[in-house]
Order: sequence, then C-alpha cells, then structure tokens
Amino acid sequence: MKQVLQVLGTGEIKVVDVPAPVLRPGGVLVRNRASVISVGTDRTQIDFGRKSLVAKAKERPEQVKQVLQSMARDGVAATRARVRRKLDSHVALGYSCAGVVEAVGEGVDDIEVGMRVACAGAGYASHAERVWVPKNLVVPVPDDVAFDHAAFATMGAIALHGIRQAEPALGDVVAVVGLGLLGQLTVQMLVAAGVRVVAIDLDPQRVALARESGAVGLLRSEAVEAGVAAATGGLGVDATLICAATSSEDPIRLSGRITRDRGRVVLVGAVPMNVPRSPFYEKEIDLRFSRSYGPGRYDRSYEEQGNDYPIGYVRWTERRNLAEFLRLVAAGSVRLDPLITHASGYEDAAAAYATLRNSDGPAPLGVVLRYPEQMPPSSDRIPLHGAVADGAAAGAGATNAGSVRASAAIREPVAGSPRPDPGIGFVGAGSFAADTLLPALKQLGGRLVGVATARGVTALDAGSHFGFRYLAADAETLASDNDVDALFIATRHDEHARLAALALHAGKAVFVEKPLALDEPSLDEVIAVAQHAPPLMVGFNRRFAPATLFVRERLARLPGARVVSIRVNAGALPADSWAHDPAIGGGRLVGEGCHFIDLAMHLVGGARVTDVHAVALGGPDTAARLKDNVNVTLRFDDGSLATILYTSKGSASAGKERVEVHAAGATAIIDDFRTAEFHAAGSGSGSQRVERWKAKGGKQDKGHVEQLRRFLAAVRDGTTSPIPLQELVDSSRVTLRAAASLRAGTTMNTSASTSERRLEAVEATS
Repeated sequence: MKQVLQVLGTGEIKVVDVPAPVLRPGGVLVRNRASVISVGTDRTQIDFGRKSLVAKAKERPEQVKQVLQSMARDGVAATRARVRRKLDSHVALGYSCAGVVEAVGEGVDDIEVGMRVACAGAGYASHAERVWVPKNLVVPVPDDVAFDHAAFATMGAIALHGIRQAEPALGDVVAVVGLGLLGQLTVQMLVAAGVRVVAIDLDPQRVALARESGAVGLLRSEAVEAGVAAATGGLGVDATLICAATSSEDPIRLSGRITRDRGRVVLVGAVPMNVPRSPFYEKEIDLRFSRSYGPGRYDRSYEEQGNDYPIGYVRWTERRNLAEFLRLVAAGSVRLDPLITHASGYEDAAAAYATLRNSDGPAPLGVVLRYPEQMPPSSDRIPLHGAVADGAAAGAGATNAGSVRASAAIREPVAGSPRPDPGIGFVGAGSFAADTLLPALKQLGGRLVGVATARGVTALDAGSHFGFRYLAADAETLASDNDVDALFIATRHDEHARLAALALHAGKAVFVEKPLALDEPSLDEVIAVAQHAPPLMVGFNRRFAPATLFVRERLARLPGARVVSIRVNAGALPADSWAHDPAIGGGRLVGEGCHFIDLAMHLVGGARVTDVHAVALGGPDTAARLKDNVNVTLRFDDGSLATILYTSKGSASAGKERVEVHAAGATAIIDDFRTAEFHAAGSGSGSQRVERWKAKGGKQDKGHVEQLRRFLAAVRDGTTSPIPLQELVDSSRVTLRAAASLRAGTTMNTSASTSERRLEAVEATS
C-alpha cells in the first residue's frame, strides 16, 4: 500500500510503498477515503526536518545529551551510525482520517465491517491507503456526513476539549486568539453553544471568516483591547482560548490583558509560555492547558488496551468528543466547506504539503487528501528497490512483488542439513533490533531476505538501511518463504512464543529475543515443537560475552558448590512503558531479569535449580508498584546458591551490571562486561594470584556478536543450537516460577512440566 512519509533528516515528503498493517486484537483495519493535514503540527514537523543538524541539536538539547552518552558508552563509530540511521529514517504523517472498516479485531464489539468511521491518533490515523486503529480511537460517521468532513474529527475533538476546559456558560464572552483551523472550529462550536465570541488574528481573511460564523472579529494589528472592552462592557472576556501556533509571546501576554478578574485562559495551541506575572497575579487568572482531544489521551490503558472510563466519572472522553463533533457536523452546527482551502489526491501529498510553506495567496486552513473508493489488495511482499513510488515507479513495485514470490520458492528446507549462507527473515525492528541485532548481522555478513514489522514505516527503514530484499506483510509471509532459513523474532514479548512456534512448525531455525514466553502454557507449546525442529536460540547474549568466557573457563577447574551474586542497576523505565505491562512485556523480572537468571545458571555450571524465591521492594512509591526492584534467590541441586538484585533506583554513574562468583577459595568478578578479574591461591604458601581481562578500548561487550556468529554457524552447518534446548527451557521456566513466587509471596519449586519431562527423556536417549 502507499503511505505519506517524511524523511526526518531532510523534511522531504514521499509517497512510499510499505506493507499494509495487519489486523490485531482490540482494533480495526480501515480503508481510508480522506485524511486531513494538520497545518500547524505538520508545518512544525516539516520545518524541523528542513533545519540543519546544528539547528536540530539546538532545538532538542536532550537528544544531544543522549548522543554524548552513547558516544561514551558505545564509541564514536557506533554512535555516528546510529545518528545517521535516525536521520535517514521516515516519519509517518497524519493523525486524522476517515474511511470504511475492512476487518474487525478480537475484542471489538461495537464496530462492524463496512461501517463508515472516523479515526484519530498519531501513528494510527495516518495518511495511508489502509490503517489499523485501536477501538477507542474510532467512531462511526453519521450517514449524511461526507468523508471529507468526517476526516476533520480529530481536529474537532481537540477544539471541543479546549472549549470544555474553558467551561463557558450561557451569556459568557469568550475570546479565541489564533484563527487557523482549530480557532475556526472553536469559534463555530462556541457560537453553536450560545456563547458570545471575540475572534482575534493577524490575517484579515481569517477574521472575516470568523465573523461569518457569528463572532466579533478583531484584527490584531488594530486596537484589540478597545474592541474587547466594547464587546464586554469594559469587563473583559470570561475566558480566552489560545489556538495560535507561533514563536511569539504576544498571545499569552494579550490574554492576560483582555481576560477579566478571575477569568480563565486555556492553552490549546503551541506558543511560548513566558507568562507575565502582573496581570495573571493581580486578576488571579486561572491558566489551564488543554491536552489534545480529551481524557484518555496518552493513557495506554485507554488508547491501546481499549479500557473505557465510566461515563458517570468521565463524561467526555476523547472518543465521546470525536463522536460529538461529528454530531455537530451532521446537525449543521459546524460548517466545514468554508474551511477546506485545498483538496487533492493522496498521490499529490508532496504538493499539498508544499502549500503549508507557500507565501503566495491565502494561507491554507483545511487541507484534505482523498483516496479512491476501490483500492487494490496489498501485496504480501514489497521489493525494496521499488519501495519509493511516484507515477510509473509505483506500478513497477506492485508488479515486481509477484516475481519475488516466484523466485523465492526455489527449494524446500531440510531440517538438520547444511545451508551455505543461510537466508534471514526478521520480525520486529524496534530500537534494540536496529541498534544491536541488525548491525551485528550485517557485520557478520548475514544474507538478509525479508523484514516484517507492526508498522510498515519501521520495516521500510530497517529494510533500506540494512539491505533486506523485500518488506513482508507479516511473519507468516517470511515463514512460508523457502529462501528464509532462520527467522529472527524481536517483537514485543507477548508475540515471542507464538511466532517461535509458527516458525519452528515451518521448519525454520529460530532466534527469539528474550523472553521465550510470558507464561508456562506458551512455553510448553514451544517446547513441544522445538524437540523435532531446527535450532532454537534465545537471546541470552551474556553467556557469550568475553568476560563470561574468561570467568567460566577458570571456574571449570574448581570443585564444589558456588555462590553467585549479580547486581543489575537497570535504571527506571517510564511507568507507562509496555515493558511493565504483564500481558505485553511480562514486567521487568520476566522481560529482562531472565537474562541474569540464565547467566547465574550458566556460571554455576551443570547443576539444576531446585527452588526459587523472589521478593520485591515494598511501599507505595512507583518503583514498588512496578515491581522493578526485585531480589531473586536460586537454590541448586549441588548446593550452589545465586542471588540476583535487580533495581531501578540506583545511580547511572555506578555502572549497570556487576557479577561475582565465589568457589573453592577463588573469586571471579565481572564489572559491566568491560573488565573481569579472577582471584585465586598462588603457588606459594598464602600467596594470591590475580588474572585480569579488559575489553579492547574499554568498550563494553555483552556478547551479542558472538552469540549471533554461533547461531548462524549452527544454521549453516545443520547442528544444534549454541545453547542446548534443555538449558533454554530451564532458564525460561525458572524465570516464570520467579515471577510466580513474586506474586504468591512464597518459594516456588522448579520441577519440570510434562512436556519438559518428555524433552528430558528424548535428550537422554539421543
């Protein structure tokens, strides 16, 4: 399908071939008929893209700080490559559209296939032929509302929420400063509510348009304060809504002068917030912010998981605001035709965006992109050389997709047979995959075949930067390609087990980022397939770090039980991060703690864990609620003991990971995988010797490249996984039992499941 994208580094607008979104639970697939360009938001984004690198850095100093930290941690070359890739990446544009529902996901019961709907949300309601949108960001469109008008629903909801924040009453006088699209919609809805409106702008045409809607229009270049005094009997307005988008401080200063004693000022647009103290203090003006289109915005539980707010407690959620705006349009209370200044086919998006910067003629207000009523079905494979499409090139890309399918079906995979230069399929290409896994695969000369992601733009960036042959619609497409020998899975954690089982069923070797599964039934399903499939590898990379290899080689000489202590100073993630969500990320103990449980088991050696106990930080603070401050204790059948302290409360300057192993009078220490030491008895009586390892150039090495090298060698040679399947299962099962211990507040036994006992029997006889 085609989507409108911007190149982040240059601001260039492109119409690009990307995979269509797949249907997911909790949302709907929509075939777009119209979408609206947000003149203020999109112009700001384009202007930022066109700025020089220095100008970008000045505007976003926090990102400069992150770059400097990356240079100190990963080196100049790796950081430069990461920044270059970021600047070459594409950004999806648009957040307000309307179309027809093509498919409905599980858990959606109030939207049907064929329904006309309006959609909202950046990253969802994009300028694209097809979009997937969560159910709470989708509302039905009344029969007599055209798609061109329904596509304004998001902007209408933003304006409507700003009005609600101002709390106007019948007879109030409200000023609207800034008469762009949001300002004009605000004026019309205030007038419809019986409120007297004073509309203020620099542009005489926009002031005239507001007058046609029933407002008192005032040019900013004239005596605005006198005009407000005349309209209010000298009292000042009851509320001021700032709908402007400008770098000038004039709107906030003007609002303080024209708003009455104990009145309200609501910030809807984007203006500097250097608030003048005197008028706001002396009048005790209430300064309020309007957060986009209403309650629910930026709340993952509401927007992504579909949990509504009870109407008795939250009358106007963002979804109800969307629906109310469309009702006002259907009733004729809001007239959109006078606000649509430009309309074109989506293929001409670059020209439509150019109008935002055009100084000739009237400034644009409503800019609509239109899509045809019928669109061809999306291809499941898009050749990368045909990704950027305009005119004839777009047709060529669609035609070549079939030839890729034909050329891919060359040979049947044979499990366990050697594969020279194995082909790689990749599912998920988020920051970890793009920063770590894919550069390592490229360094190792991996033959990258196809890439699939939840959002097509992510697949495009990964595919074009790392050299994949095609962009795939989904994991199933990659699993069915005979040219793919190994499937890499780097999605969100809740998809790992399902996709691993899918790929193993298809006869593919599998590399899945940790964790392998979020619950034991899913783990058992993977085990059942993995016993009779090509190699399965989980991304427990710290096993393969040079520091770990250095330590383990020396520990192998020592008899008896071992004591392992691992401290992980992980740092905090935002409280609303998906990693904390038990259903998606599994929480940090399962999602990240599995790394260190596996490492502890690896350092102990061949002993098996008999029981596990986990305890979390107590108290009411956020870190306690998120369960990312945890102590895990493992007991082994040879008497060994391991403790893992995982915390988000430490200082970054103290280093992230420290490992100590004590055995038979010796101590091994790994410090942040940059250095390692081994302390043991020397040859003389009472003497001690110390062996040291240090990473080249002091650069941290957690073993990512080495683990991938070994996995690719196993696929190429038709051998078993670099980590035996039983050890992968043990680490995964112990991690899940640790999470169960945390929930139950008791020690958990780690006895095997039925499927694992079958695996042990198979391995014992092989």
